[in-house]
Amino acid sequence: MTRCEAIGENRLALRSNHNRGAVGPARGLDRVDQSIIEALQKNGRESFRRIAAQVGISEATVRARYARLCDDDILQVTGVTNPLGLGFDAQAMVGIRTTGAPEPVADEIAKWEEAGYVVVTAGQYDILVELVCADRRQLLGLTNKIRSLEGVASTESFLYLALWKQLYDWGTPVGNGGAVGERVG
Repeated sequence: MTRCEAIGENRLALRSNHNRGAVGPARGLDRVDQSIIEALQKNGRESFRRIAAQVGISEATVRARYARLCDDDILQVTGVTNPLGLGFDAQAMVGIRTTGAPEPVADEIAKWEEAGYVVVTAGQYDILVELVCADRRQLLGLTNKIRSLEGVASTESFLYLALWKQLYDWGTPVGNGGAVGERVG
Protein backbone atom coordinates (compact mmCIF):
# COMPACT_ATOMS: atom_id res chain seq x y z
CA MET A 1 0.00 0.00 0.00
CA THR A 2 1.39 3.42 -0.93
CA ARG A 3 1.54 6.33 1.49
CA CYS A 4 -1.21 8.14 -0.42
CA GLU A 5 -3.48 5.09 -0.30
CA ALA A 6 -2.87 4.72 3.43
CA ILE A 7 -3.54 8.41 4.02
CA GLY A 8 -6.68 8.24 1.88
CA GLU A 9 -7.97 5.18 3.71
CA ASN A 10 -7.35 6.79 7.08
CA ARG A 11 -8.93 10.08 6.02
CA LEU A 12 -12.18 8.60 4.68
CA ALA A 13 -13.51 8.35 8.22
CA LEU A 14 -11.62 11.40 9.53
CA ARG A 15 -14.64 13.54 10.32
CA SER A 16 -16.55 10.79 12.07
CA ASN A 17 -13.98 8.97 14.19
CA HIS A 18 -10.83 11.10 14.47
CA ASN A 19 -11.17 14.14 16.65
CA ARG A 20 -7.88 15.91 17.18
CA GLY A 21 -9.29 17.41 20.37
CA ALA A 22 -7.32 19.72 22.58
CA VAL A 23 -3.78 20.29 21.41
CA GLY A 24 -1.14 20.32 24.12
CA PRO A 25 2.01 22.37 24.41
CA ALA A 26 4.59 21.96 21.68
CA ARG A 27 7.28 19.36 22.18
CA GLY A 28 10.75 20.11 20.94
CA LEU A 29 11.15 19.86 17.18
CA ASP A 30 14.59 19.56 15.69
CA ARG A 31 15.68 20.80 12.27
CA VAL A 32 14.82 17.46 10.64
CA ASP A 33 11.22 17.59 11.96
CA GLN A 34 10.93 21.23 10.90
CA SER A 35 12.23 20.48 7.41
CA ILE A 36 9.80 17.57 6.95
CA ILE A 37 6.86 19.69 8.13
CA GLU A 38 7.77 22.60 5.86
CA ALA A 39 8.21 20.32 2.83
CA LEU A 40 4.73 18.88 3.42
CA GLN A 41 3.24 22.35 3.98
CA LYS A 42 4.49 23.32 0.53
CA ASN A 43 3.30 20.07 -1.08
CA GLY A 44 1.37 17.52 0.98
CA ARG A 45 1.96 14.92 -1.77
CA GLU A 46 5.75 15.27 -1.76
CA SER A 47 7.44 11.87 -1.74
CA PHE A 48 9.43 10.73 1.27
CA ARG A 49 12.30 10.00 -1.12
CA ARG A 50 12.43 13.62 -2.36
CA ILE A 51 12.12 15.01 1.18
CA ALA A 52 14.96 12.73 2.30
CA ALA A 53 17.17 13.99 -0.52
CA GLN A 54 16.37 17.64 0.30
CA VAL A 55 17.04 17.21 4.01
CA GLY A 56 20.04 14.87 3.62
CA ILE A 57 18.66 11.91 5.55
CA SER A 58 17.36 8.45 4.66
CA GLU A 59 13.86 7.79 3.38
CA ALA A 60 13.31 5.46 6.37
CA THR A 61 14.10 8.34 8.73
CA VAL A 62 11.56 10.56 6.98
CA ARG A 63 8.97 7.77 7.21
CA ALA A 64 9.61 7.26 10.95
CA ARG A 65 9.61 10.98 11.71
CA TYR A 66 6.42 11.49 9.68
CA ALA A 67 4.68 8.71 11.63
CA ARG A 68 5.77 10.18 14.96
CA LEU A 69 4.67 13.70 14.00
CA CYS A 70 1.25 12.35 13.01
CA ASP A 71 0.95 10.21 16.16
CA ASP A 72 1.83 13.23 18.32
CA ASP A 73 -0.91 15.34 16.60
CA ILE A 74 1.69 17.80 15.34
CA LEU A 75 1.16 17.01 11.66
CA GLN A 76 -1.93 16.12 9.67
CA VAL A 77 -1.72 15.87 5.89
CA THR A 78 -5.10 16.42 4.27
CA GLY A 79 -6.66 18.12 1.28
CA VAL A 80 -7.72 21.68 2.10
CA THR A 81 -10.93 22.76 0.40
CA ASN A 82 -13.13 25.82 0.17
CA PRO A 83 -16.46 24.62 1.65
CA LEU A 84 -18.39 27.37 -0.14
CA GLY A 85 -16.81 26.26 -3.42
CA LEU A 86 -17.86 22.66 -2.73
CA GLY A 87 -21.51 23.65 -2.43
CA PHE A 88 -21.88 24.04 1.32
CA ASP A 89 -24.17 27.06 1.44
CA ALA A 90 -23.47 28.31 4.96
CA GLN A 91 -20.16 28.75 6.70
CA ALA A 92 -19.77 30.92 9.77
CA MET A 93 -17.52 31.79 12.67
CA VAL A 94 -19.45 31.85 15.95
CA GLY A 95 -18.15 33.77 18.95
CA ILE A 96 -19.38 32.31 22.24
CA ARG A 97 -19.39 33.86 25.70
CA THR A 98 -19.68 31.42 28.59
CA THR A 99 -20.92 31.84 32.15
CA GLY A 100 -18.03 29.85 33.58
CA ALA A 101 -15.07 27.86 32.38
CA PRO A 102 -15.16 27.55 28.56
CA GLU A 103 -13.60 24.06 28.37
CA PRO A 104 -16.80 22.01 28.92
CA VAL A 105 -18.61 23.95 26.19
CA ALA A 106 -15.61 23.66 23.83
CA ASP A 107 -15.40 19.90 24.55
CA GLU A 108 -19.06 19.42 23.61
CA ILE A 109 -18.93 21.46 20.41
CA ALA A 110 -15.67 19.80 19.32
CA LYS A 111 -17.62 16.52 19.03
CA TRP A 112 -19.90 17.95 16.33
CA GLU A 113 -19.12 17.01 12.75
CA GLU A 114 -20.02 20.50 11.49
CA ALA A 115 -17.49 22.18 13.80
CA GLY A 116 -14.16 22.14 11.98
CA TYR A 117 -12.40 24.62 14.24
CA VAL A 118 -12.93 25.15 17.98
CA VAL A 119 -10.62 27.36 20.04
CA VAL A 120 -10.71 28.76 23.56
CA THR A 121 -9.68 32.40 23.37
CA ALA A 122 -8.84 35.43 25.47
CA GLY A 123 -10.76 38.57 24.67
CA GLN A 124 -14.34 39.40 23.77
CA TYR A 125 -15.32 35.74 23.23
CA ASP A 126 -14.41 32.73 25.32
CA ILE A 127 -14.70 30.33 22.36
CA LEU A 128 -14.59 30.66 18.58
CA VAL A 129 -16.20 27.95 16.46
CA GLU A 130 -16.15 27.61 12.70
CA LEU A 131 -19.24 25.83 11.37
CA VAL A 132 -19.69 24.42 7.86
CA CYS A 133 -23.30 23.64 6.97
CA ALA A 134 -25.27 22.46 3.97
CA ASP A 135 -27.59 25.47 4.20
CA ARG A 136 -28.66 28.34 6.42
CA ARG A 137 -31.41 26.33 8.06
CA GLN A 138 -28.82 23.85 9.34
CA LEU A 139 -26.67 26.77 10.51
CA LEU A 140 -29.64 28.22 12.40
CA GLY A 141 -30.24 24.84 14.03
CA LEU A 142 -26.62 24.59 15.14
CA THR A 143 -26.48 28.12 16.52
CA ASN A 144 -29.68 27.39 18.47
CA LYS A 145 -28.07 24.16 19.71
CA ILE A 146 -25.04 26.16 20.89
CA ARG A 147 -27.29 28.66 22.69
CA SER A 148 -29.03 25.81 24.50
CA LEU A 149 -25.82 24.35 25.91
CA GLU A 150 -25.32 24.68 29.65
CA GLY A 151 -22.76 27.39 30.33
CA VAL A 152 -23.41 29.46 27.18
CA ALA A 153 -24.26 33.09 27.97
CA SER A 154 -24.44 34.48 24.42
CA THR A 155 -23.30 33.97 20.84
CA GLU A 156 -22.54 36.13 17.84
CA SER A 157 -22.40 34.64 14.34
CA PHE A 158 -20.31 35.89 11.43
CA LEU A 159 -21.64 34.43 8.17
CA TYR A 160 -18.94 33.95 5.53
CA LEU A 161 -19.79 35.57 2.20
CA ALA A 162 -16.60 34.55 0.38
CA LEU A 163 -13.37 32.81 1.30
CA TRP A 164 -10.60 35.23 0.31
CA LYS A 165 -7.49 33.57 1.70
CA GLN A 166 -6.78 30.32 3.51
CA LEU A 167 -3.18 29.20 3.90
CA TYR A 168 -1.46 26.62 6.07
CA ASP A 169 2.15 27.11 5.00
CA TRP A 170 3.41 29.33 7.83
CA GLY A 171 6.52 27.24 8.43
CA THR A 172 7.78 26.29 11.87
CA PRO A 173 9.22 28.48 14.61
CA VAL A 174 12.98 28.54 14.75
CA GLY A 175 14.60 27.40 18.03
CA ASN A 176 14.76 29.61 21.12
CA GLY A 177 13.12 32.93 20.48
CA GLY A 178 12.52 32.44 16.76
CA ALA A 179 9.51 34.12 15.25
CA VAL A 180 6.57 32.06 14.04
CA GLY A 181 6.70 31.98 10.28
CA GLU A 182 10.47 32.38 10.19
CA ARG A 183 11.44 29.49 7.98
CA VAL A 184 14.14 26.94 8.54
CA GLY A 185 16.79 26.56 5.85
